Amino acid sequence: MKENLKICHDRLLPLDLVRPQQTIRLGTGPVQAVFVFRKMWINGSTLRVRFMGGTAAQQAIAKEQALWWLPHANLKFEFNNAPDAEIRIAFNSSDGAWSYMGTDCLSIPRDQPTMNLGFLDGGTAAHEFGHTIGLAHEHQNPSGGIEWNEEVVLRDLSGPPNNWTPDQIRHNVLEKYAVNQIKGTEFDPDSIMLYFFPDTWVKSGHGTKENNALSALDKVFIASEQAYPHAAVQAIELGVNAAPVSTSIGKPGEEDLFKFTVKKSGRYIIQTDGQTDVVMKLFGPNSQTGLIAEDDDGGFGLNSKIAVELIPGQYFAQVRHYNKAQGTGSYSIRVNRT
Repeated sequence: MKENLKICHDRLLPLDLVRPQQTIRLGTGPVQAVFVFRKMWINGSTLRVRFMGGTAAQQAIAKEQALWWLPHANLKFEFNNAPDAEIRIAFNSSDGAWSYMGTDCLSIPRDQPTMNLGFLDGGTAAHEFGHTIGLAHEHQNPSGGIEWNEEVVLRDLSGPPNNWTPDQIRHNVLEKYAVNQIKGTEFDPDSIMLYFFPDTWVKSGHGTKENNALSALDKVFIASEQAYPHAAVQAIELGVNAAPVSTSIGKPGEEDLFKFTVKKSGRYIIQTDGQTDVVMKLFGPNSQTGLIAEDDDGGFGLNSKIAVELIPGQYFAQVRHYNKAQGTGSYSIRVNRT
């Protein structure tokens, strides 16, 4: 086995840790439970980055590899060390490499990191920034076809340098995402989101290689309509206390963006209507990354409803189907001040 094998581990919000999970595992074992949603930023977002320590050389590597994504993804990174930056990076060598996924970063207190680069081997920083923009581990792709020698994996990862518990090993390596929980491609053996795994860990006797650069498929997917295409982002205007706007999720994976202006502080209700199972996020004020609230079935039936106190400013509501892989359907959306 490769010495000192280092593997990134996922960071989940406490709320996700207690939710029923929905993953599949290859083989004849029982279906396991993992709650993993792709938590995409609004397309075209600017994400600010603050370094919480690290040497000039470490920071330079992190910045260089983060920028690998930007020719392909319609996102921007500003390395301005803003106190309220969406992405905050620590370099604690005793805490491994990890990142919260996508918009989960917004739920972390501002004095705490959303990413740790405890080692910077190869393309580690690019891998962690992949998580930050919403990408999952490629070896947990349900199209992967990897059949693990579980006993060997459990034995090796329970020792140094990872020292993981069996539950951590199952979550970070052995379990597969359910097909209806992710947007993605067929398994990509060249992906930056895939780690090196030794031959002894895999039943076929053929492990995976170490990938230290974005693959061709990484670049194509992150630029696709399912992720962050460079097409202009058009937000539909909503009037406060105006007639509902009727629209639809026309194809799987589509995410609709709406904006409205609050002129007077007060309690506002943003809600959808119809038979389509949608999820809504609210961002603002005057920010497409400042997550205020998220709702799934808070309205009537399968509709979303957010009731919140708002101050003057511009707000953005992002709506997607609950089933990202297959869901489509019509709905309407409205904003009322109560």
